[in-house]
This record gives sequence, C-alpha cells and structure tokens, in this order.
Amino acid sequence: MPASRSKIDAPEQTPSLSPAAVVPRATIADVARVAGVSKATVSRFFNHRDALLTADIATRVEKAVAELGYIPSRVAGALKRGGTRLVGLIVADVTNPYSVAVLRGAEKACQEAGYLLMLFNLGNDSARESEALSALSSYQVDGYILNTLGQDARAAAEVARLGKPVVLVDRRHSNMHADFVSIDNGDAIEQAASHLISQGYRDLLYVTEPIRGVSSRIERERAFRECVFALPRRGIPGVNGHVFEAPEGDAEHQFAALDEALRTFRTQAGGRPAAVLSNNAVTTLRLIEVLAHQGGQWGQTLGLVGIDETEWAPYVGAGISTVAQPTGDLGRLAANCLIERMRGLDLPPRQILLRGTLIPRGSSQGQ
Repeated sequence: MPASRSKIDAPEQTPSLSPAAVVPRATIADVARVAGVSKATVSRFFNHRDALLTADIATRVEKAVAELGYIPSRVAGALKRGGTRLVGLIVADVTNPYSVAVLRGAEKACQEAGYLLMLFNLGNDSARESEALSALSSYQVDGYILNTLGQDARAAAEVARLGKPVVLVDRRHSNMHADFVSIDNGDAIEQAASHLISQGYRDLLYVTEPIRGVSSRIERERAFRECVFALPRRGIPGVNGHVFEAPEGDAEHQFAALDEALRTFRTQAGGRPAAVLSNNAVTTLRLIEVLAHQGGQWGQTLGLVGIDETEWAPYVGAGISTVAQPTGDLGRLAANCLIERMRGLDLPPRQILLRGTLIPRGSSQGQ
C-alpha cells in the first residue's frame, strides 16, 4: 500500500489572485473618460497637435495619462500613418564582432532616416530563420536586413509571403532575389595570400569555419584555392596550399581538432616558412588560443593573417595582421538600400561589393 502523504510534504496550494489584483492595461478610451474628453482629443494630444486643444483640455489629458500610466501603442499609431518605421535585422551570431559592427552601421543609418532597428539573433541556428522573420513580422516591421546562414529553405517562402523589402548582408540566400551588400571576398583572400607570399611564406593553410553552404565561406575557400593554383602561372612556383574546415561541436572538440591540424601542418611544412590564413575573427581567436597552448608565437612559429579587424588584434603578441572589412559602411549601405526600397524604389536586385583593407602587423613579418 503506498504511503500516505503527510501535511509536511503535501504541495502548497497556490493562492488564486482576486480580480482586484489584476490591473488591466489602460486604453485610450480610459484616458478620454478620466479626462472628460473624446478619444479623438486624446489622439490629437499624442500626435503633438496641441495647438488644436485649449490649455485646460491639454492639462486634463496630461493628468489622466499620468494617473492611469497610459502608454500609447507606437505600432498602432504608426500603422494609421502607413507604416511602423521599424526595420528588422536578423544576424546569425551576435557574438561575432562582424555582426556587432554591421549592426552599429545599420542602426546609425536607420536613426538618421527616422527608423528604429529591431534585432533578432539566430545563435547560429539556421533552422530559426523563418521563425525570426515571423517573429519580427508580428511587430509590423517595414523591411528586413538579413545576415543569416542562408540555409533555411522556408525563409525565402516566408519573405515572399510577407511581401516586405529585404536586403542581404555578407551571405546570399538561395531563391531570394534581393539587394546584396558584402565585402569582395575574392579580393580579400587575394590580398591576404599575396601578402603572406610576398613575406616569404611558401606553405599556406587556410582555416575556415564549417562551410556547409554558407555563401561567404564558399567564396573565400574557392578564392584561396584559385589564388594558390594560379601562382605558377604568375611566376611564383613552390607554394603549397592546404585547407582545413573546422568541425562543428563544442569548444573542447573544436580546440582539439584545430590543435591537431596546426601540428600536422607544421610537420608537413618541414621547417619551410609556413603561415595560416583565417576566414574570420572567431577563427582567428581560436587559432591564437591553440598556438599559445602549443608554446608557439605568431610571426615566429607561424605567420598569420585573419579576415576581420578587431579591437584586440594590435595587442596580441607583435600584433595580428588582418584584412579589415568596412563593416560600418556595409551596415549603413544595407540600411540605405532597404530604406530606398521601403520608400518605393523599384529596380532589379543590386549587388554592392566593398574592398577590404590589409593591415600588416608582426604576425606576418616573414621568416
């Protein structure tokens, strides 16, 4: 027979809330009632048309608003005027310095044009792209800026259903015809690889995050291979190129895989000048951690150039060489393109590619 439950271990009854404890949100009708005016008068007050109201009526409305704690609905008011002036920005990973920098550029452009930016972070979960679009659509955003992985097949259908303008940043999305703003990936890799070769490095390792169909990663990996393969035709023989695609998984697994890849690369180089080209700031930081664990130093044990400039790059060892992306400009251009579309611009999809800037430091000083 099961033991009876004592009063001590019996679950406590959650007290129910009395009707008086639940305070409904005040409405414009409540304000009008307390102030003794019409709803149209309250609306005029919030639309800064005080000139149409007497001082006494304006004061009564103001007191009623304070008494009730009424907050007007920005979205509802904006919809009456034909739009919310809200822009949705969806990023793949807000912890990536690139995404933060693009966000700042886009936000500044939106503010200058009188728009408010709303952010949705996917956390590198590609399956959430269509979910993010739906979530932001509930706020009636006027358009979208997408810096996503571009792998959710439902996202393109969702964009078509919503019927709102879209601008893509950095990563293309299959079946989505929209303005596209990005760094020139081929040129960025060419700058980095050519710099390392000019510094005397003859064994190059390109390290990238999982490519898995992400357009920018595909373009950079392809550009690296094309650059290395073209060297003999340019009169530069004897350069060996290798590609390492970091695996997915937790931080410990990724560290172990990268540690093994660097050790193997150094062994294969056999004492020849060797260098690494990193596909972005996240990968560069992991490389710094791994080589420190191995007791090596960038610029001495191995050369290094990373795509993406960061605040910490000048201060790691003798400084990390980078190809800086014009991230602020990318964000600003994406926002401006979207605003033009939201204001009625009707042109075929545009592609805007900006050039990166090589910043050489001690990590690629040559051997």
